[in-house]
Amino acid sequence: MPDNSADFRDIFLNDRPLMDVRAPVEFHKGAFPHCVNLPLMNDSERQKVGTCYKQQGQEAAIALGHRLVSGAIKEERIAAWAEFARAHPDGYLYCFRGGLRSQLSQQWLEHEGGIAYPRIIGGYKAMRSFLIDTIESATAQCRFVVVGGLTGTGKTEVLDQLANDLDLEGHANHRGSSFGKHATPQPGQIDFENSLAIDLLKKRAAGCHEFIVEDESHTIGKCAVPLPLFRVMGESPLVWLEDSLGGRVERILKDYVVDLCAEFVALHGEEAGFEAFAARLMQSLDNLLKRLGGERHQRLAALMDAALAEQGRSGAVDLHRDWIEGLLVEYYDPMYAFQRERKGSRIIFSGDKAAVVEFLQSRRV
Repeated sequence: MPDNSADFRDIFLNDRPLMDVRAPVEFHKGAFPHCVNLPLMNDSERQKVGTCYKQQGQEAAIALGHRLVSGAIKEERIAAWAEFARAHPDGYLYCFRGGLRSQLSQQWLEHEGGIAYPRIIGGYKAMRSFLIDTIESATAQCRFVVVGGLTGTGKTEVLDQLANDLDLEGHANHRGSSFGKHATPQPGQIDFENSLAIDLLKKRAAGCHEFIVEDESHTIGKCAVPLPLFRVMGESPLVWLEDSLGGRVERILKDYVVDLCAEFVALHGEEAGFEAFAARLMQSLDNLLKRLGGERHQRLAALMDAALAEQGRSGAVDLHRDWIEGLLVEYYDPMYAFQRERKGSRIIFSGDKAAVVEFLQSRRV
């Protein structure tokens, strides 16, 4: 049998395929990239065994587990594990702590499936701890530079041109603003943190000692930036990205209207997709009602309604510029101007996209 492993660095650096034999309810709370859930017990079976363990002890619980997962059910699960193992000979299997469930799955797979397959020592819990430590060590040992700027200046575009970026919004599948939801859902908090940690691990292994991140609040949609990283971001040097109002309006039009509409249409089809997109856009504005105030919200909502009606009729998006410019000038810009003043002592450079990219790339030389 290949060796069981606790070399988590190798596992994550090389994207080793992982077979998770925990129950689906555990898997959906948090897992890892390149991982497939092929449970030893389903949720109902796991619950029955757990109840038995509390009432009658371990021996009775194990016996019940063997009765529940037997015959055709057992054969079906071993066949699924064997198919995975044959397709991924460089992979591993794991359960929560690397204990009884993964050991039993490993034994069944070898004795009845004819495949010797290694497991992760310490299981999910040990791998999760390793990734938490990865984030904490990176924030303690590496430098960070934060890219700030008014809404729509293209901060994500700057990060896209850098090899040492840490794209928090990409990992969170959210653009970070009130309008930042994509058509597809965000990951869970644990999955967000795991993905972020693996990104840090790989880039540090490639020689990165300084990371460029976008200026974010503590939460990106429903995902919270890990506290050690958020604290470091609040103390790190700041680069301020600048662009004209017109350039910012065009960028927001593309990101939050053209591209977002295309996401919904791709998921739901032309008519239903447009309706879902329009509802999302209106809901995003409604979420700002208290901050905007009734009169301003009503005025911007009317502009948005007219723009959506025209887009629905003809496909033209020109009218969206009206509410976008109003929202920038009347709401976002004053808020960001206050932030710039408050963070002014941390600003080490300011300029347009080309200048900021050149400045940040020069720091790596």
